[in-house]
Amino acid sequence: MIRHCIRYRVIYGDTDRMGVVYHANYFRWFEMGRTETFRHLGLAYSEIEKKGILLPVSEAWCKYMNSARYDDLLIIESTLDTGIKVGMKFDYRIFREGEYGEGESACPPLVKAYTRHACITPEGKLVRPPRFLKELIAGYADNSER
Repeated sequence: MIRHCIRYRVIYGDTDRMGVVYHANYFRWFEMGRTETFRHLGLAYSEIEKKGILLPVSEAWCKYMNSARYDDLLIIESTLDTGIKVGMKFDYRIFREGEYGEGESACPPLVKAYTRHACITPEGKLVRPPRFLKELIAGYADNSER
């Protein structure tokens, strides 16, 4: 597994009239998390597309457990599941700053989610993950486990 975290401050435009984050905005933050995970691996998402691979969402699931609010500083944790052989899968957890951590002392996340992604060509043909992407992921996963 490859894990990467980013921080995001909730802006007023992310919220409803009560100052609670509108539910669909979490999916924007998941996209931010996976985009920055690829950048962290050394390959911008735009470079993947230039190499002729698109990664549309084929499945999405989200469990809302608590509300983020205006001006919260969030930690968006994205984990790329390296065990998936066809397509890609990212798991996400979002926490308030100061509530992120592992073990019994950690607070539960505000949200848990995942997205699955197919690999397709610009013409829409479904393909297996290309070698450059598999090698990048495998190389990073190997190095992070040492």
